[in-house]
Amino acid sequence: MRDRGERELDAAGIGDPALRASYAAARASAARHGRTYYLATLLLPAHKRPAVHALYGFARHADDLVDDQPEVTRAERDLADLERALARPRPGEPAVLQAFRHTTERHGIDPQLTRQFLASMRMDLTVTRYDTDAELDAYMAGSAAAIGLQLLPVLGHDRPYEVVAPYARDLGLAFQLTNFVRDVAEDAARGRTYVPEPRAAARRARALYRNAEQGVRLLDADSRDCVQLALTLYERILDAVEAAGFPDRRVSVGRAERLARAAPVVLRRAVLPTRPTSTASA
Repeated sequence: MRDRGERELDAAGIGDPALRASYAAARASAARHGRTYYLATLLLPAHKRPAVHALYGFARHADDLVDDQPEVTRAERDLADLERALARPRPGEPAVLQAFRHTTERHGIDPQLTRQFLASMRMDLTVTRYDTDAELDAYMAGSAAAIGLQLLPVLGHDRPYEVVAPYARDLGLAFQLTNFVRDVAEDAARGRTYVPEPRAAARRARALYRNAEQGVRLLDADSRDCVQLALTLYERILDAVEAAGFPDRRVSVGRAERLARAAPVVLRRAVLPTRPTSTASA
């Protein structure tokens, strides 16, 4: 019997063995490192999940190149090699890269968004502190907002792109700010300060969540539950950090609670029909 990952690739019409292996690597990365996002993607139809995993897998790989490489010059070379490999496949390239290329081409994702993301990754090599919202926003335009915009063509939407895009940007920013508030101690250990005032960042994230929530209903019907669950679970991280008094340690939401919050959505999906999706894309 084929496992879930294989069934997802079948549903997405991905048959080439090498490409399937690349998508499998991206899926494994998402399951291992992005547990909240991965749980939410299970509410997507099977044919949409591989593309979401591919986008996550690429972003995670690039982020790891920066965080796991102590030598700035080497990390710069690695990012440059990664960017060149996007345009010209080569032997020995990162396992997730073929799936990422395939996803961006299949869904018509703007290459500029990838360039913006990599530009922000390069900022992590030289910038260690962001003292104003304007400075941080310049960084998050690539590290967070661009990710939200990359996902739009995969999730689908039934309104014009220019109407839906601001909500996608805001949700990406809210997710990123939540990570920063949660990871203050870990980032400090790497010599970085993204949010000098975590409480203020948490308030801003909540305002962004409230705005982004209005955009969930503009997505394809079969994508809304996934995005709403991710939003709910990530905002719960803020709840946990605030309840703990913004401690100098990482606060997480346990697997049992994540599953408990997902269960009502899963049950509702089981008894309520889902309207057909639109064909709109970015």
